[in-house]
Amino acid sequence: MKIQSRKRINRTLFTGFCAVLFSLYGTLGWAGTIKGTKHDFSTSAWSGGEICVACHTPHNSASLPEAPLWNHALTGKTFTLYSSPSLDATVGQPDGSSKLCLSCHDGTVALDSFGTTTGSTFMSGSSAVGSDELSNDHPISFVYDAALATADKALYDPTAKTVTIGSGTDVKTGSIDSVMLLGGKLQCASCHDVHNKFTNGPKLLRIANTGSNLCLTCHNK
Repeated sequence: MKIQSRKRINRTLFTGFCAVLFSLYGTLGWAGTIKGTKHDFSTSAWSGGEICVACHTPHNSASLPEAPLWNHALTGKTFTLYSSPSLDATVGQPDGSSKLCLSCHDGTVALDSFGTTTGSTFMSGSSAVGSDELSNDHPISFVYDAALATADKALYDPTAKTVTIGSGTDVKTGSIDSVMLLGGKLQCASCHDVHNKFTNGPKLLRIANTGSNLCLTCHNK
């Protein structure tokens, strides 16, 4: 009887654990996975077979509000920014989560510069910002609000337009401001999901760009 009772208790605990796990899975909307994407560094010799260690660590992390348990060296580069006569936003140097992205993608900080190690493996090719820095890329780290939409006249009010991000049954719906902006700013992570939660193709897009859908989320054309 004791053995049967113990088995019944273990089965109940396991069932409860699975229920909690799948509940969290659904709440977070994780349809995709970082495994197998370009941010899976487990096959690189310098990673020690780990995926997360290049960016995160459970101990002795840097204190950054933009990223939990941050482990990677930060870029100190001053970037040449995008400019255009039609640009109404005030664009400054990259900040927030975009600076974290650029701490690999600027091509000056090594991929394997994390923890206490200064690495020697640098990003190159189309994945790196390159010699032209940010001057030929979509502006980032600027405030996108109703005032900017009014001044631009070709942007949607981010507090008023409802959008859906994700794919399949794993989606989030809300205003542009609530589901895409970070601290009221447009950042790299507004369009790209570093953890590939939504499986929208190799560019880790938060909204599939079929028919320019990602662009037309904000641009009223």
